[in-house]
Amino acid sequence: MISIEELQRIADAPLHSWLGTLGVSVIVILVVTVVHRLGARIVKRIAQPYPLMSAILRYIDKPSLVVLALLALEFLWVQADDGMSFVRGMRTAAAVGSIVSLTWLLVRLAAGVGDAIIQAHPIDTADNLQARRVHTQAKVLVRTVMVLIVIIGTGAALMTFPNVRQIGASLLASAGVAGLVAGIAARPVLGNLIAGLQIALTQPIRLDDVVVIQGEWGRIEEITGSFVSVRLWDQRRLVVPLQWIIENPFTNWTRSSAEIIGTVYLSVDYRTPLAPLREELARLVHAAPEWDGRVQVLQVTDATERTMQLRALVSAADSSSCWDLRCRVREGLIAYLQDRYPQCLPRSRMELYPHDSAPDAPNRERPHVRSPAASTAANTAADPQAVEGR
Repeated sequence: MISIEELQRIADAPLHSWLGTLGVSVIVILVVTVVHRLGARIVKRIAQPYPLMSAILRYIDKPSLVVLALLALEFLWVQADDGMSFVRGMRTAAAVGSIVSLTWLLVRLAAGVGDAIIQAHPIDTADNLQARRVHTQAKVLVRTVMVLIVIIGTGAALMTFPNVRQIGASLLASAGVAGLVAGIAARPVLGNLIAGLQIALTQPIRLDDVVVIQGEWGRIEEITGSFVSVRLWDQRRLVVPLQWIIENPFTNWTRSSAEIIGTVYLSVDYRTPLAPLREELARLVHAAPEWDGRVQVLQVTDATERTMQLRALVSAADSSSCWDLRCRVREGLIAYLQDRYPQCLPRSRMELYPHDSAPDAPNRERPHVRSPAASTAANTAADPQAVEGR
């Protein structure tokens, strides 16, 4: 904060000293801007056939202008008269601005390199395993480099102030590998940074991987410096910390290949013929565009007291195609059974036997029951009047 005494000294200084310096500063900024614009156009035209260089130039256009302007001002204020009361503050401000702008330039340069690498490896292809590997490494490593650049730049800026050089030195020390390893236990941010580096190097997950985490099926949508965003099948997002990914087991369907085998289960009656069903399965998969031609099998995998379970295995190039293929096969087999073998659909049986012909019925004595005719004859013989009255 400028004190009243400093303002008085500025007012008492000769006009040609500080006004002239400010005028030269404005001229320097204008010259640097014009030179930068002309140079940028020339360089962009030269780099136009090279997508990598063009992407980097787009990222560093504005930061490079600010860096050049502040470096020119810093050089100008160093040459200024030491007798001017405000020259020390301007020199310090120019130095800090140069460091901050240079940090900004390096951060944008790292982002430009990462974006150029990602553009050179499109992920929207059939076999995108290598592209997904590059995308994951580029994003995680670029983000790590950007964090380190910011830490170093902040420390360097603080080093320009004598009273806070100790703080700046501590920040610079924390940017080293030893500082990162020592700070894992005490600093969750640095712990996530280490986890991000481990994911980038070992790659248990990649961008667009199909995973099952805690029973939720989805795709890896984003890998940040602290968490992983998984896009679930119903458009929800599952946010998982990086530390959890490293420390807990989960299922990755596309770890080494996007190819996958799907299963279709059917419960049918014991009278179901298997040969026609196998022929129908072959017909269905050969007509399906999702089938990749590797696997198509129909087997009996279980049998209960009422039904037997059939399992159809079909293969596809990726998980999305596999899901559609499974639905197609399931619907086709059910329709085939309904049309050709409706009696083979699952059913519950109950057979009723007469009491006398029940199988394995125990031999029990049945009470003697006289027929109505026999009873009438016996009563008639015992009653002579009844005979006479006929």
